[in-house]
Amino acid sequence: MGWKLDENLPLYLQVLKKMKMRIANGTYSLEEKLPSVRELAIEAGVNPNTVQKAYAKLEEEGLVVTRRTSGKFVVEDPKVIKSLRKDLSQAVMEEFYQQLLSLGLDDSEILETLSSWMEKRGEKDGKTSNM
Repeated sequence: MGWKLDENLPLYLQVLKKMKMRIANGTYSLEEKLPSVRELAIEAGVNPNTVQKAYAKLEEEGLVVTRRTSGKFVVEDPKVIKSLRKDLSQAVMEEFYQQLLSLGLDDSEILETLSSWMEKRGEKDGKTSNM
């Protein structure tokens, strides 16, 4: 069964994003072997060339290394993964911020809304917020 892919975005970018998320969230841990190009292509429901292009970009970005005859592996440096998480979270925050601005909220309203939401979420989860 393939992944849910967006027709409006290049497939390799969607594979790239999914793999970055998996690396960032620990689905693939440090030094872990990634699925082969063929395996991931079957999982995602895309052409192997699409996966190869995404893997090449991951390697270019320093997230993946190739070990001859062994395959592709997540890098062993936790700082690289920490940086990836930071970059991905910044992108999510920017999108979130722009969506709230498009609703007509200003910065103070955004902070108030976020603070209120976090308090309610904390109460729901049985946690307290330090905001």
